[in-house]
Amino acid sequence: MKAVDILDKYIKFFENRNHVRIENSSLVPLNDPTTLFTSSGMQPLVPYLLGENHPAGKRLVNVQNCFRAQDIDEIGDNRHTTFFRMLGNWSLGDYFKTEQLTWIFDFLVDPKEGLGLDPNRLYITVFEGYQNIPKDTESISIWESLFQNVGVQAKEGERIFTYDAKKNWWSRAGEPSNMPIGEPGGPDSEVFYDFGKDLNIHENSSFKNEKCHVNCDCGRYLEIGNSVFMQYIKREAGFENLPKQNVDFGGGLERLVAATENKQDIFETSLFAPIIETIKNTTGKEYSPLNQMGMRIITDHFTAAVFIISDGVVPSNKEKGYILRRLIRRGLDNFYLLNGDTIVPVIEKIVEQYKDTDPILTEKYELIKNTILEEEQAYQKALSGGKKMIEKELIKGGEKIGDELMGPKEISAEVAFKAISSFGLGPSQLVSLGYVFDKKALANLIKEHQNISRKGAEKKFAGGLADHSDLTIKGHTATHLMHQALRDVLGDKVHQSGSNITSERVRFDFNYDEKLTDEQIKKIEKIVREKIEEDLPVFSTVMSLSEAKKLGAIGLFDEKYGDKVKIYFIGGSEVENPSTSSGRLRTKDWYSAEFCGGPHVEKTSQINSFDILKDERISRGIRRIYAKVT
Repeated sequence: MKAVDILDKYIKFFENRNHVRIENSSLVPLNDPTTLFTSSGMQPLVPYLLGENHPAGKRLVNVQNCFRAQDIDEIGDNRHTTFFRMLGNWSLGDYFKTEQLTWIFDFLVDPKEGLGLDPNRLYITVFEGYQNIPKDTESISIWESLFQNVGVQAKEGERIFTYDAKKNWWSRAGEPSNMPIGEPGGPDSEVFYDFGKDLNIHENSSFKNEKCHVNCDCGRYLEIGNSVFMQYIKREAGFENLPKQNVDFGGGLERLVAATENKQDIFETSLFAPIIETIKNTTGKEYSPLNQMGMRIITDHFTAAVFIISDGVVPSNKEKGYILRRLIRRGLDNFYLLNGDTIVPVIEKIVEQYKDTDPILTEKYELIKNTILEEEQAYQKALSGGKKMIEKELIKGGEKIGDELMGPKEISAEVAFKAISSFGLGPSQLVSLGYVFDKKALANLIKEHQNISRKGAEKKFAGGLADHSDLTIKGHTATHLMHQALRDVLGDKVHQSGSNITSERVRFDFNYDEKLTDEQIKKIEKIVREKIEEDLPVFSTVMSLSEAKKLGAIGLFDEKYGDKVKIYFIGGSEVENPSTSSGRLRTKDWYSAEFCGGPHVEKTSQINSFDILKDERISRGIRRIYAKVT
């Protein structure tokens, strides 16, 4: 079953159960300070999971494009990808475990409305408990009944298994001990598809000396869906029940394709196989065990790059741009190792494979292709720069360097690592340039560097929840004031392209080609401070998308919004307006009106101070302002 067919079936299934489809949010989040990319289907819904009323109601369904930067080094096996589409349905204080598990089971096994999977191939995991949070016996009972209804024996320890908080607890910070104060989370129940013991995957893998189980990494079982029951919120004193219990389901579209086609290797499914075939034709190599990892990396990394570029990111040495650069260069590394010549046919095939579900890729194809080719040229320059740097190091050591290296030249692991870290080269590139080195020593240096980097990047790439401290909420409101002030000073073409708001500082990205003058910065700062002193009220209302556009609310209208949107106003007087969901609106004397999910202060005077710290260029046509609030 093709991806577009599964997507359509899923949306229709839940629409028939009174769910409203909401649009796919941008892969690049604007108001989440904790992650560079949208890494889960629930990420754009955090404010609503915490209690905000969603414009579309209490039952929601969608498909969300996601990217997980922390998985880059894990790509190469039969089932992991950095970019994926997450099918999601949510209950915001409406239904709970019985309805959720029943519907998901029906969707998976029903041959008419759903996917028609064999229930004998499905296995379940549930939460075994943590400290004072009890074991999820309710879900166990529900699953036993559901399987019994289709004639399949299911008991705890046979088809239903319990796991600890490392496996069956869900929050975007991980297990309960890692959750920040104010973050919601709860037990989850996962569904796995069994490709069968006859494949001998476990026996012939590095896991052959371990006991095989549904959460094993041997590849026999594939997780295809996870129902998260958002029951709790973490407080200083421990966990409390949320005022409203929520359901958050996520099902990987790529993995569901693998299950319906019974393909243990997702890169052999109807979604990825044509891309693999193009790589085979371009390189003249077969999809054999020797080449599988490289072809999987090429497929995944360029697919992710295509989507990231389509959302406005360009390669650079910082944050989102750095991740994109790393994807492209690592993809090229593996492409060159397979003797690939031009990557263009692969890019074309990726766009062709996804055009039915993401038509924007066709519209932006030339931009995507040219961005990748420009980065490839930059990478070639980096290779040349790395070679010159190594030659200088060799000369320092007394080596004589001619125009060309005559035979392999030995370099230290430290010099090899310097080339990797300074010029973005890979070990394979150093070999191709004619250098030999202690691979084990280099691997240790790289691992040490990665461990340090991971510790520093955990919060940034973990996809954790937005910090809801007082200072962060003040900073969030200040970005609305600054956004409008920027437009006042620089013109209405200025739009936000990203933000990162913490209790320490505000970081705001916007489109603008020129460096801001000291006079412009002072003027923007002055406007924001004046609006703070005016003690303007902050007010939100739900209205139609067309009405929001007519009002002039700030938003990225090339992004997809639902029919009903939430607009936050700063300033103005409240008036009756029957066309809005709340029947209330601000009169035109408001200062700022912007698409947003919250949260915000109630009045601008709650922001005590606002100071712009600096302005800098972060990529072509994008600038960044750092500011501080108290």
